[in-house]
Amino acid sequence: MPYRVCKSFEIESGHMLSKHPGLCRFPHGHSRRVDVVLSAKALDAGDMVCDFKALKLAMKAHLDELDHAMAVNASDPMREELQRRDSRVVVFDVDPTTEVMARRLFDVVERELASGREYRDDRGCVYRFPAGVRLERVRVSETSTTWGEYSRDDA
Repeated sequence: MPYRVCKSFEIESGHMLSKHPGLCRFPHGHSRRVDVVLSAKALDAGDMVCDFKALKLAMKAHLDELDHAMAVNASDPMREELQRRDSRVVVFDVDPTTEVMARRLFDVVERELASGREYRDDRGCVYRFPAGVRLERVRVSETSTTWGEYSRDDA
């Protein structure tokens, strides 16, 4: 694919890794950066792979769910207590590692691309993903020196 773009998002989120042998099994937080890489063989009528605003609007609800929330494994013994105390708990079927979050967000973007939806901003402008846009990967950083990434194997 000759054209490639990346839109980065920043969220604050906590997690706890119930299977971790060290301190990561306890609640802790990260300033996360989410990078979404899209590509296309040709540019659209606006000379873009896609308008970044379409991606921003498509991701908004999903990133809002994770922002300032605590991500936990469904089988974590503390899950019920956390949910009882706070509604900002996001439950995963496995430990919510950075790699797992990258996969979850990849699946979200993939569904949004396939949906053909139109997105409207607060000014009434309409955005959509052009035909031929392909999701390459989603990378989630949890510190300035660490990240996890997910992409489909096209082989």
